[in-house]
Amino acid sequence: MYQPRMQITSVAEVRAILGSPFPNQVKKIIDHIDGHCREWIARTPFIVISSISAGGAMDVSPKGDPPGFVKVLDNHTIAIPDRSGNGRGDTFLNVLENPSVGIVFMVPKRREVVRVNGSAALARDPNLLNEMAVNGKTPDLVMIVRVREAFFHCGKAMIRSGLWEPERWGSIDGLPTYAQALKDHAASADTVDTIQARIDQNEAERLY
Repeated sequence: MYQPRMQITSVAEVRAILGSPFPNQVKKIIDHIDGHCREWIARTPFIVISSISAGGAMDVSPKGDPPGFVKVLDNHTIAIPDRSGNGRGDTFLNVLENPSVGIVFMVPKRREVVRVNGSAALARDPNLLNEMAVNGKTPDLVMIVRVREAFFHCGKAMIRSGLWEPERWGSIDGLPTYAQALKDHAASADTVDTIQARIDQNEAERLY
């Protein structure tokens, strides 16, 4: 197992390398959803949520739906629907133990992202579930997030990665399929074709 030879172990070392943050990068953090963040969230079709259990188990979970699927309930509260998934519920189990979450909101073709940090709770309010229905199907539950911090994050990562620039995308030739990875990682006795058929059916019939 690799062991670093020049490990950094102190805040002072980090600051010596990075320097001090730009003043605006500290001041830009607000404690609510303002008009700019509200508009961004309304255009967002894809988010990533991070959470951590009381015991330190980490989870980073992607969620996607039509733009605006995350609802701004008021200036301090957002709601995120859950759809049919794999049944693991890692994020939900984590927030029952430790409500702190971090969320990244991504808008295609925009380099920047919006980040929101806050405290999450789970709910099944019928009116809210009905408001978040897609194709006539309501979500199973809703995550309610009380916003502690909201801010825009610069686009350098998107620029470097070329995420929205197809001409810069690398080849996917030779990448393992999801079915192959599931078979190998789960040591499944099923064939790759059988697993792939289940994946295809799941994606066709269980999006909502």
